[in-house]
Amino acid sequence: MTHPPADPPVHHTVDGPQDAPPLILGPSLGTSLSLWDPQLPSLARQYRVIRWDLPGHGGTPTDVLAAAPTPTTTVPELARLVLGLADSLGIGRFAYAGVSLGGAVGAWLAAHHPERIASLALICSSARFGEPAAWHERAALVREAGLGPVADTTAGRWFTPAFAGSPQATALVDAVRRTVAPAGYAACCDALAAYDLRAELPRITAPTLVVAGRSDPATPPAHARELADGIPDASLVELSGAAHLAGVERPAPVLAALLGHLAAHPADASGSPAADVPATDAPASDDRSRHAAGTAVRRAVLGDAHVDRSIARTSALTEVFQDFITRYAWGEIWTRPGLSRQTRSCITLTALVAGGHHDELAMHLRAALRNGLTPQEIQEVLLQTAVYCGVPAANTAFALADRIIAAYLDDPAPYPAPHPAEGTEK
Repeated sequence: MTHPPADPPVHHTVDGPQDAPPLILGPSLGTSLSLWDPQLPSLARQYRVIRWDLPGHGGTPTDVLAAAPTPTTTVPELARLVLGLADSLGIGRFAYAGVSLGGAVGAWLAAHHPERIASLALICSSARFGEPAAWHERAALVREAGLGPVADTTAGRWFTPAFAGSPQATALVDAVRRTVAPAGYAACCDALAAYDLRAELPRITAPTLVVAGRSDPATPPAHARELADGIPDASLVELSGAAHLAGVERPAPVLAALLGHLAAHPADASGSPAADVPATDAPASDDRSRHAAGTAVRRAVLGDAHVDRSIARTSALTEVFQDFITRYAWGEIWTRPGLSRQTRSCITLTALVAGGHHDELAMHLRAALRNGLTPQEIQEVLLQTAVYCGVPAANTAFALADRIIAAYLDDPAPYPAPHPAEGTEK
């Protein structure tokens, strides 16, 4: 339940259409809401994006924390600041994505206020950020000597060596000295020291995406795997060439993963959960719903592992094509009600054999098995292509299919039976 709007205590910005689904973005320790600048333009086209600053960071003063001779805080207290911000904006239920400490805030909210979280994305975060003593030591250092000693070593924690000297990395490290108050930074270190959500991960019911940087020394991939294993049905994307601030170092794959996750688990602008997005009686009518429908069908047909790999490989150059193929091929064609998915697989296999697109053919042979075609039915389709596409083309297709079907017969577990609504003609 939301409370009457009030002046929010944390500095924030709001971007995107007023009537779009709300998305709250949380920052990492030592950063401000500008951490999300690389993803903001794309996200704000589809969502009402709210970014906020931690106490003593960016535009939020340290004195939003409870008055004390030595300011301190906890993750639950930070989460209550986020709920206060949402209430002040009239937002009940929202999608949430956060980096590191910002992700911990979202995870705590999802575990303790599930009615507020429509979906969750945890980027380079953890259920426990190491031993408390190390955070207490850092907090004491900052309170005594300021942020200089910490800032001097920040680049090595946040970025890979190849990226640490880039203009983006230099600007963020410089901002630690200019825009972060030592008292606020130290208080957030206290929050990280006290945080341990490991036993409560099974309480999280919101659809959850976990993103890890494979070169992250602060929250290594093992932390991400612990989150993904502990949160029911969570998905995991690991990005090569990325350290702790993966969204800065690899902005396009992080954006693609986040857009796919949000589209697969949409919430409407009022904050109430939207309907699931299987194939419907009519194609989706706008870009956002087409992308959501396309993502859901793409994952159902190709499998989460394949889609997650595609997202992880997305670059600045291919980002637009990923969006196009999801909306157009998967969101407009594969969602149409006139043919079953098995029939669409038969047509797709034939077209790929005819065109000699062998990599795509291998992918769609696996998809055909996921869609419920039997090896015998695939055999008949390929035999038909020998007549109409040519014997040499069919010969290559049979060789590919032989390897893929043999692997399927050895282990059919990755090819679940199709949902009844997906496997019948309409």
